[in-house]
Amino acid sequence: MTDTARTARAGVPEHPTLDGLEDSWARRWQEEGTYAFDRTKTYVPADTSGRAGRRDVVFSIDTPPPTVSGELHMGHVFSYTHTDTVARFQRMRGKAVFYPMGWDDNGLPTERRVQNVYAVRCDPTLPYDPAWQPPATPVTEQQRRQPTSISRRNFVELCERLTAEDEQVFETLWRRLGLSVDWSLTYTTIGRAARTVSQRAFLRNLARGEAYQADAPTLWDVGFATAVAQAELEDRDRPGAYHRLRFTGPGGHEVLIDTTRPELLPACVALVCHPDDERYADLVGATVRTPVFGVEVPVRAHPLAEPAKGTGLAMVCTFGDLTDVTWWRELDLATRVVIGRDGRLLPEPPAGVPAGPYAALAGQTVNGARSALVGMLSDAGDLVGEPRPTTRPVKFYERGDRPLEIVSTRQWYLRNGGRDARLRGELLARGGELRWVPEHMKHRYDHWVGGLTGDWLVSRQRFFGVPVPVWYRLDDVGEPDYAHPLTPDESTLPVDPSGEPPPGYDESQRGVPGGFVGDPDVLDTWATSSLTPQIVGGWESDPDLFAQVFPMDLRPQGQEIIRTWLFSTVVRSHLEHGVLPWRTAVLSGWILDPDHKKMSKSKGNVVTPMALLQQHGSDAVRYWAANGRPGMDLAFDAAQIKVGRRLATKLLNASKFALGLGAADALRTPATTPLDTAMLAELSTVVAAATAAFDAYDHTAALQATETFFWRFCDDYIELVKERAYGSGPGADSARAALATALSVQLRLFAPVLPFVTEEVWSWWRYGSVHRAPWPTTYEVKRAITGTGDPALLRLAADALGQVRRAKSERKLSMKAEVPLAEALGPAALLEQLTMVADDVRAAGRIDKLDLLPDRTPELVVACAF
Repeated sequence: MTDTARTARAGVPEHPTLDGLEDSWARRWQEEGTYAFDRTKTYVPADTSGRAGRRDVVFSIDTPPPTVSGELHMGHVFSYTHTDTVARFQRMRGKAVFYPMGWDDNGLPTERRVQNVYAVRCDPTLPYDPAWQPPATPVTEQQRRQPTSISRRNFVELCERLTAEDEQVFETLWRRLGLSVDWSLTYTTIGRAARTVSQRAFLRNLARGEAYQADAPTLWDVGFATAVAQAELEDRDRPGAYHRLRFTGPGGHEVLIDTTRPELLPACVALVCHPDDERYADLVGATVRTPVFGVEVPVRAHPLAEPAKGTGLAMVCTFGDLTDVTWWRELDLATRVVIGRDGRLLPEPPAGVPAGPYAALAGQTVNGARSALVGMLSDAGDLVGEPRPTTRPVKFYERGDRPLEIVSTRQWYLRNGGRDARLRGELLARGGELRWVPEHMKHRYDHWVGGLTGDWLVSRQRFFGVPVPVWYRLDDVGEPDYAHPLTPDESTLPVDPSGEPPPGYDESQRGVPGGFVGDPDVLDTWATSSLTPQIVGGWESDPDLFAQVFPMDLRPQGQEIIRTWLFSTVVRSHLEHGVLPWRTAVLSGWILDPDHKKMSKSKGNVVTPMALLQQHGSDAVRYWAANGRPGMDLAFDAAQIKVGRRLATKLLNASKFALGLGAADALRTPATTPLDTAMLAELSTVVAAATAAFDAYDHTAALQATETFFWRFCDDYIELVKERAYGSGPGADSARAALATALSVQLRLFAPVLPFVTEEVWSWWRYGSVHRAPWPTTYEVKRAITGTGDPALLRLAADALGQVRRAKSERKLSMKAEVPLAEALGPAALLEQLTMVADDVRAAGRIDKLDLLPDRTPELVVACAF
């Protein structure tokens, strides 16, 4: 970076334009390191502070890494613009802003995108083929229906290739939007640093007993073929039907139950009623026989049973839903699993279920088995009446398109308070320490933590992710010893157990009795994303940097991922460091379409931003985004983007006009006339309001205060003062001084929201970058005032001039038309004030003679004679 680049002034162009500003300034900002995190600024001698960095001069942001599996949309523009206004404000306040950008590129969304783009599927049993090349895209729908099977390594390489391409597209858009991130701090959640941090944190969780394995009922996505965590669930209403089944009770009496999942009848392990349901009091403790299969199952009582639902008796199956899991665990019931990981009924019946009737169900899909079993029940006379249609909530993985099943699998879990009241209380207390913007969002955190029913399932049966860093010894018959996993030394991280042997073994011992096997799973993407402060902050790898940026100052994010990203990050920081990961969390609202419906890809109402940025300019789009407060929804409105364009254009033109009057040479000289000091006094209140708003993370209020003043400055003050400013002498000098101060201050007030146009204008007459200039202060503005300014004078002068203009307009006269005589009527005190600005009013209104007539009217009235 050269001194010339820092200090060059461009001069006022003859024809200023907004077009092309994004490309030219984005390039210069990168070349000049305008937004680079300056670690030298935070350095102090060790003998002064005892450490090599000053945390108080740093403002660090834990930026959400967008998922690299599609297109950025206006929701991204909305929330990331909000964060950028904070970063720019803090930088101008003198902070060394640590503002990285990350890409969340591992996990299921990336795998699904690769499968769709290249028509491939991963088969980990296949060997790596270094010569394999993907098909040319776009692929056909036929190719997607018959995907090519490739090895895990080939598949992972394809994921890396596609995400690298997507990341370049994303970065281009972010630069176009003007995000002031330090691009040298970019990271990916599958990169080497992220894998190292993720595996180190997991190993430490394991060593402290916070990570553990369990073979237990697991929510399973059949389409993705992986386990799913509680935080990733969503309910979707789906049509179904209640079937009334006849069980046989003691003495041959019929016992009726209603179920929407008759296909799980072979998995039935009990019937459950409420303890207070007198209808079944005599039945509790007895057994009944299932229809079709004739299996004896107990009848038990449990408070979760609902007497008013169906017959009041519920069929407990292993496993139909999460309530089945609760009953199975708390009532210590048997296990009869019938659904496999592929979503089909297992080829063999569970123990105790006769093979004869089960054979008709083996290998069937859930829907196929349901149809077959309903037919069998009907034939046996055990289906009572016709199925009754209903709509019911069904659990889905938030990114999946098939209902979840519950299957028994071995998985890794991380303790999160779901089964530990003490830890739950600690995490709730952490939520109370955090500053929430807006404050009511804390209730969502409390509700989520208070409603947890189990620990965090962190393993996934996928391929493109951070490998679980453990191996297992194989005994003499080749069975894994899951109770004593083999772990690597932290100095060797990151590791891939599927391709590297554990310490003390070699590759020839993989998969053979007496040897070892690597854990085949990867960590949930949130298990890595929950460590973004540690990844970007250099945890363990750069202790000095970590001390300067952690805990971070700000976590900006969407409200819908409080339960996932925010909570999981709190969990990891609490367990590892015993502190919150950041001081403040700012939550975004939703982007709504013009009909005020939430934008989503599934609804097809998403607007992508690049065309809007190109058509209207980035400052205009940022202006629209900045009109949405944290936590508040904002409707997409192209008209408001046009308002932003008009504002940026006006800023160009008004600045050119002021500088054309010689304002640049009058900076830091005092304003002396009443009208000039009145304008600056009002500007001082705007500076105070905008500063307080930004301190409160209310960028919208800051913009509104600044914009309101700017239009008054253009429409009133400039019109009132320009005749005087064209002249010479003390009055002209005062006008130019006031214009200079006002322009300098307003450019800096607008800079967080409108970075391109403010930088352009700043370069015409000031040195360096406006984004490195100090944030304006009330002291700075008041220092430019001689005496005391009265903002009421500006409003009074504007009112008088407005009445003169209105009179001309009503007579269809030009604003330049002369007014031979004008009479100002009003309270004497008000007219006395008007005398202080009367010369400017006469000049702006082209009034030959202005007579003041006190106490004729209760308020100011200006009458014009033509």
